[in-house]
Amino acid sequence: MSELQLTHLTYCGANLPPAQIVFGPELTVIYGTSDTGKSFIVKSIEYMLGGADLAMVPQGDGYTQILLGLLMPDGSPLTLLRAPDSNSIFLYHADLRDLVMAAPDASVTAVHNARSRNSLSMHLLRALGLDEVLIRKNETGGTRPLALPDLLHLSLVTEKRMIGDIPPVLRTGTASTRTTELSVMRFLVTGEGDPAVDTGPNAGQRRVHKGQVQLLDQLVLDLSAKLVTQENERQLRDRLTRIRTALDEQSAPLRQVNQSHREAIDSRMETARELAALDERLTEVSDLLGRFKLLEAQYRSDLERLAMVNEAGSILGYFKVGACPFCGAEREHQQPNHRVEETTQLNIAVQAEAAKTTALLADLLPTIADLDGEQTALISRRVEAQSDIGVWDQIIADLEGGINALRSNVEELVEERSVVERELELQARIAELDDKKSRLVGEGVVPTARPTQHIPTATVGAFDSVLQQTLSAWQVPAADHAEYDQYYAEIRAGGRKRIERGKGMRSVLHSAFTTALARFCMDRDLHHLGFVVLDSPVVTFRDPEPDDIDDVELTSTVVDRFYKDMLSFPGQAIIIENSDPPTKVLSEAVTYHFTGTTSGRAGFFPASMH
Repeated sequence: MSELQLTHLTYCGANLPPAQIVFGPELTVIYGTSDTGKSFIVKSIEYMLGGADLAMVPQGDGYTQILLGLLMPDGSPLTLLRAPDSNSIFLYHADLRDLVMAAPDASVTAVHNARSRNSLSMHLLRALGLDEVLIRKNETGGTRPLALPDLLHLSLVTEKRMIGDIPPVLRTGTASTRTTELSVMRFLVTGEGDPAVDTGPNAGQRRVHKGQVQLLDQLVLDLSAKLVTQENERQLRDRLTRIRTALDEQSAPLRQVNQSHREAIDSRMETARELAALDERLTEVSDLLGRFKLLEAQYRSDLERLAMVNEAGSILGYFKVGACPFCGAEREHQQPNHRVEETTQLNIAVQAEAAKTTALLADLLPTIADLDGEQTALISRRVEAQSDIGVWDQIIADLEGGINALRSNVEELVEERSVVERELELQARIAELDDKKSRLVGEGVVPTARPTQHIPTATVGAFDSVLQQTLSAWQVPAADHAEYDQYYAEIRAGGRKRIERGKGMRSVLHSAFTTALARFCMDRDLHHLGFVVLDSPVVTFRDPEPDDIDDVELTSTVVDRFYKDMLSFPGQAIIIENSDPPTKVLSEAVTYHFTGTTSGRAGFFPASMH
C-alpha cells in the first residue's frame, strides 16, 4: 500500500546556519536535555503537514523558511516549503535542504477545504490513492471526503496529546466530530470507506426515530435505577478527589509500618540464626569437654599407678630371696649388687613415664579451662539471644496489629473509590444516552438504510491481538486483555480505560495504540501514512514507590523493551525522549543527542543562536 516517508526537517534564514534533522528510513531517536527544541521538531512536522499555527521559539528568530522533505509513494522526492505564520505551502519536486531561491513547481494551501482541490491535504491524499475516500460526518449517514488531518493525529502524537485525556482514536474529543473520527478508524482497519447515502426524511424514518427515542429513555431509566447515591457528577468527583487524597495519606504510614515490620522480621531471623550457631557450638564444646575430662582422669590414674609400681619394685627388690623378680635369674647366677641395679633401672623407667604423663596433663588442663570459659560465655549469650527473640516476637506482633488496622482503612477507601467510580461511569453513560437522544430529536430523522457504523467484531479482535502483542512485547505490567472499546472510542487494559490511568500509563497506552495501528495496517496492506512520530512515549513512566497502593505496578523495563520493539517496527518511526536510549539503539538507529550545552549538539537550532 502507498506510504510516505519523512527525510528531513530544515529551518533556513539569510546569513544563518541551517537548523536541520535528517530522519532515518526506519528508527530515529532524538533525546537529551529539556528546552532544546525536541518537542518543537514534532510541532514543526505537524505544522508542515497542514497544522494551523506554530508558536516559534526565541532561537528561531531570523529563520524565514521551513523545509520538510518527503519521499512520495512512487519513491520520488518532494520538498514542502512554508514560512512561519503563512497558509501557503510551496512544492518542489526535488530534495532541497538549504535556503531556497528558485520558483516552486506548485503552490497549495495548508488549510484543507473540501470545496477546493488545491490543498496540501488533497495533493498528498491523491498521491496515496485516498482522494476518493468518503467518511461519515454525522449519525444520519451523511459523508464527506477524507482529509489529511483525519489521518495525521493517528500517526503524529504530540507530548500534550500523549498524556492527555482525549482517547487516541479521537482528534478533538468534541461530540460534533466524534462520528467522523470513529469512521476514520473504521476505514483504516477495514479498508472500506462509507458510501454516499441519501438522508432525506420519510415517514418510516420518523417512526424509527420515535422508537429509538423511546428506547433511549428506557435505557436511561434502567441505568438511573442502578445509581446508589443522589450526588451529581461534580459532587462525585470532589468525593473521589478526597478519597484519593486520603489514600495517599494512608499509604505513607502503611509503607513506613511495612518497612519496620520487614526490618523486625529480618532482625529476628538474624538472632535466630545466631541462636542456632550458638547451639551448634555448645554441642561441640560440651562434647570436647567430655572427651578431655575423660583423658584428664586417665592421665591422673596412670600417674597413680606408676607411683605404686615404683614403690612395689623397691619393696620386692630388697626383701625377696631367691630368683630375681626383675630378670628371673637364680641366686647362684646373680652378680653382687644385682638386685640393687635392677631396682634402680625400674625406678628410672617409672620416673620417665610419669614425667611424660605429667607433661601431657599440663598441656591438657589449660585447654579444658578455655573450653569451660567458652561454654559459660556461650550459655550466657544463648540466654540473651532467646530473650532477644522474645522481644522481636512482641515487636512483630504489635506491628502486624498496626498493619492490619491501616490496611483495613485502605481497603475501605479502595472500596469506596470503586463505588464512586462506578457511579461516575453510570452517570457518563446516562449523559451519552441523553446526548444521543438530543441529537435524534434535533435531527428529526434517521436514514432508512443506515450504513454500517461499527467495526466488525472479527476485525476488532484482530486489532486487539496486535495491541496486546505490543504491550506484551514492552512488558507493560497489569496491561492484560488490552482492547479497543468502540463504544467509548477508548483503549482498555487490565480492566480499566486509559483515561482512568496516570500520566505514565496513559502515554504508554497511547504509544502502544499508535504503533499497533500502524503495524496492523502495514502488515495487512491497508492504508496508513507510513510513519509514526511519538513525543515522550515513555518519559513519564517511572518505577513505583515501595508498597504503593495502586492498581498497577510500573517497571522501568518497559523503556528498554519499547526501544527493542521499535527497532523492528515495519515503517518509519521518530521518537522524542528526554532520557538516553539503550546502547543497542544508539548503534542501530539514527540518533541525535541534544546536550543543552556547548559540549556536543546543544539543540535543534545551532548553538550560536542560543
